Amino acid sequence: MELHQKKEENVTEEDSVECGDCYTLTAMEPGTRLWISHHEGHRTTDDATELFEDIEKKRNSDSEIPLFISDDWGAFEEGLLEVYGKVEQPPYKGIGRKPNPVLVPGEDLKYAQVCKKREKGGVVGMVKRVVFGNLEKIWAILGADSNGNISTSYIERLNLTIRNSLARFIRKTMNFSTKKRIHSKYVDFVQAWYNFVKPYISLRIHVTDGKRKLDRINKIDRIRANGILFILSKELRG
Repeated sequence: MELHQKKEENVTEEDSVECGDCYTLTAMEPGTRLWISHHEGHRTTDDATELFEDIEKKRNSDSEIPLFISDDWGAFEEGLLEVYGKVEQPPYKGIGRKPNPVLVPGEDLKYAQVCKKREKGGVVGMVKRVVFGNLEKIWAILGADSNGNISTSYIERLNLTIRNSLARFIRKTMNFSTKKRIHSKYVDFVQAWYNFVKPYISLRIHVTDGKRKLDRINKIDRIRANGILFILSKELRG
């Protein structure tokens, strides 16, 4: 993403958080292409946690926790534990100090990753793995919504759409942002356009048809109650 009062390599400890690179973390529901949430910040566990907290605010508390899919960025795994995990006390074995409480995934937490192997700047292989959750239940969800594949292709296409639609994401231009709050508001605007205005040929949704626009709004309500699959990304940067 982008926030360049000062380039990242020139940032010092005395500089404000408004200086240097800024990333946008995004989450979407692939079945309807709905862009659920975004967060502007850095590449830390705290930033990933804030993204999941925002997602959790939009989820119906009576619904099941959705299946999350992302690349192998470790902060997503740690952020999920912060929001959806629970504290457990390991048993004491009678020798040495008693172990400290640990954060473990909740029984309903489901998370899978696409791990890309890169060489010389190119992808030469991929490993797909389940990090949290029941394997059979995850395959059942993926079989219904993703043809059985663990994939981040939809969120990668969303990132390209965002970058092409908002000049503030184009690298090495005069359009960079200087205030994170203002930048986030621009992303809000693009998110509203993407969810409610942009036509989706593959979904046969066009805003010129009032009924279809209403159908999309109804789909959003259903996602709040029954969303089962979210894809995550951290890739947008200026």
